[in-house]
Amino acid sequence: MKNIKIISLLLIVLFTNCEKVIDVDVPSIEPKLIIDATFEVLFDENPVVANTFVKLSLSADYFDDTIPPVTNASVFLTNLLDNSIINFTDENEDGNYEPIISFIPADDVEYELTIIYNNETYKGKATKVKSTPFTDIIQGDETLFSGDEIELKISFTDNVDVDNYYLFNIDTYNFITIEDRFFNGTDYNFSYFYEDENIELPKNIMLKMSGMTKEYYTYFEILVSQGGQNGGGPFQAIPSSLLGNMINKTNEENFPLGYFHISETDTFNIELVEKN
Repeated sequence: MKNIKIISLLLIVLFTNCEKVIDVDVPSIEPKLIIDATFEVLFDENPVVANTFVKLSLSADYFDDTIPPVTNASVFLTNLLDNSIINFTDENEDGNYEPIISFIPADDVEYELTIIYNNETYKGKATKVKSTPFTDIIQGDETLFSGDEIELKISFTDNVDVDNYYLFNIDTYNFITIEDRFFNGTDYNFSYFYEDENIELPKNIMLKMSGMTKEYYTYFEILVSQGGQNGGGPFQAIPSSLLGNMINKTNEENFPLGYFHISETDTFNIELVEKN
């Protein structure tokens, strides 16, 4: 018994002395401008309204807890059909730029977004992408692996005339991208399994469905697969190698991160309830 105690004590001392604190030097990168300019035209509302905000921030090192906002940029939008200009302002100095006048992006009009920051000019172009409204969303009875998921049965009718790409946003920052390759022009439905470990039912959630270009669809799929969905929006963790459609016209090597996109968007609210 005495020998066992001695051996145990020696093992404790040995492993205690082997503990080391290792400092890992994580390389710091030069901050890049992040541009989140996804305009949503809520076409199924009466009257039609639009969310036309430009959010600017700087990329941060991996272990940084905060994303620094950019509050000293010049932002404006040009209608390339008539060359009219809409200026944006950051009144709250939080990096969220709003147009000084309300406007609804028009059909078949190309817009150019210009951002001037640190004496460099960034530009990108976008035309509004058409979409379709939800047909219906109901709460289903099925679950998946944990048994705590809530099934949402989502239905809509796809437009047969064009190749469509859709972005779904379920209850903020739960994203799905879908292309209509296998259901073009049909009444389509699918199930999404919503999960929130802190959910208290009943709970009302909002779903959004937006049209996408093929380029934005590809970009977004790569973005989510590499950057993840971290609860702060897809543009909070953009991989440094993923380039969007905004170009630095002053210095191409100092490329920005992010995207400029305009879409028709439909919204749907549903009350989630407890089911037996």
